[in-house]
Amino acid sequence: MKYLDRVDLFDGLSDEQAEVLRGRSRIRSFAPNTIVVNEGDDGSSLFVVQSGSLKVFLTDNIGREVTLSLLDPGDYFGELALLDDAPRSASVIALTRSEVLQIPRTAFLALIEAYPACMQIVLRNLVGRIRTLTESVRALALVDVFGRISRLFDSLAVEEDGVAVIDRRLTQQDLANMVGASREMVNRILRDMVSGGYVEIEPQRIILRKKLPEHW
Repeated sequence: MKYLDRVDLFDGLSDEQAEVLRGRSRIRSFAPNTIVVNEGDDGSSLFVVQSGSLKVFLTDNIGREVTLSLLDPGDYFGELALLDDAPRSASVIALTRSEVLQIPRTAFLALIEAYPACMQIVLRNLVGRIRTLTESVRALALVDVFGRISRLFDSLAVEEDGVAVIDRRLTQQDLANMVGASREMVNRILRDMVSGGYVEIEPQRIILRKKLPEHW
């Protein structure tokens, strides 16, 4: 059971306190293209990604999709289920074969019962998570499509041999779903980025050759 110490919701817990969660958790495996949770389902667990890649998304009643985030090992989802009985607010699908650590609400309640002061730690950390989500909403509302793509690339890129690389396959539709734009608009911006020498697009990755300008 890895990565529990990287869940910022539990940042500040002692090893003894974290063990209360580990002792009541279990590993679950999912094949590619398997739904892990469905929007609207009852929720009673937090999940921590152990391996693989997953996608958090929303759909409307005519099938349009918005991607909220891509998840890699160490990321987590479903934290609100520890605090309330409301239905799941988004769906999650495994993009590759994935393993997640499932932490049930009963484990969280056992932690709070044994260590009541932990609730203050969790609530403080949850506020930080909400502030981050607020900034994401601000970007969607106030930043143009180029700016959203630029921010997305910055958030996904990792350095490899001195070059920033997004080491995953992302279609133009994937990018459109993630930045809240049409595929046609994304296509035009990517063409400009490539022709300007800023970006190189390969089948399984995107290479950021130089820093993108603040405005296009």
